[in-house]
Amino acid sequence: MDLFEQIEGQPRNLLPHDGVVNYYGAIMSPGLADIYYQNLLNTIAWKHDQAVIFGKTVTTKRKVAWYADHPYSYTYSKVTKHALPWTAALLELRELIQEKSGEEYNSCLLNLYHDGNEGMAWHSDAEKDLKRDGAIASVSFGAERKFSLKHKTSDENVSQILQHGSLLVMKGTTQTNWLHSIPKTKTVYSPRVNLTFRYIVDQ
Repeated sequence: MDLFEQIEGQPRNLLPHDGVVNYYGAIMSPGLADIYYQNLLNTIAWKHDQAVIFGKTVTTKRKVAWYADHPYSYTYSKVTKHALPWTAALLELRELIQEKSGEEYNSCLLNLYHDGNEGMAWHSDAEKDLKRDGAIASVSFGAERKFSLKHKTSDENVSQILQHGSLLVMKGTTQTNWLHSIPKTKTVYSPRVNLTFRYIVDQ
């Protein structure tokens, strides 16, 4: 990362206003990132995601999983999921991310994109179960993908390529004012595993 992008050792804010998105770049060696990537591909209880759209349940090609301190129920896209107990690798990663970001997380939603044909449409993570204006830490393994942000009123756009073993943290009023997405692409042929560490308000 360019030294001019950092202030007092912290990565610069990617957003021009109305929120904070810090991209740390790769936070571990490529070899360690490879180890976590293979571990997550093979040990996570992956399931196809579901969403209710216009009253109809749609199953996605993309797979998801959810882990947390407690068996929280978490509802998004009108579908409720129940958290599984942490794996050893996820606990290690949570400790690392908490140290890097200075934030606390009690759950993790994981996404598995098999290739560039799978993505995520524009959305904001503003579910009522989440801590308001709380930090969401996104950790990426595998294929590099573009992460895009769009302001909800001005339509300003910001993009960042997410590297293997990298960390991006969204916080403050980002979810209130910005949408984000993972655009589909025809140039990516390998999987990407994404972990989004979050803080669920006690239920």
